[in-house]
Amino acid sequence: MARVMIVDDAAVMRMMLKQIFITNHYEVIAEAESGREAIRSYQLHKPDLVTMDITMPDMDGIAAVKGIREIDPQAKIIMCSAMGQQQMVMDAMAAGASDFIVKPFHPDRVMQSVTGALN
Repeated sequence: MARVMIVDDAAVMRMMLKQIFITNHYEVIAEAESGREAIRSYQLHKPDLVTMDITMPDMDGIAAVKGIREIDPQAKIIMCSAMGQQQMVMDAMAAGASDFIVKPFHPDRVMQSVTGALN
């Protein structure tokens, strides 16, 4: 069973992703509301996969991806973006993200991305 960390400043988005993961038999071992918290939590929990919001206060998702990849160059991170954030998504992929999913989340697309990142 893969262990997942969900990073998003919006509690409702974390809840939606958590439900998708639980339904598909993944273990959500950590949640974070900011990029800084995500980096600390990654070091502590060493999840198999991270979903990372791009736009957050404190530290954005792109900076957090870079921070996590410094700790673990093999980290598997899927970016979560709103429509219209294509340039930020490209920046995130350049920083080391494995894939991206667009809000609102479609469970099938989320799991397709997760399966691809983990294999």
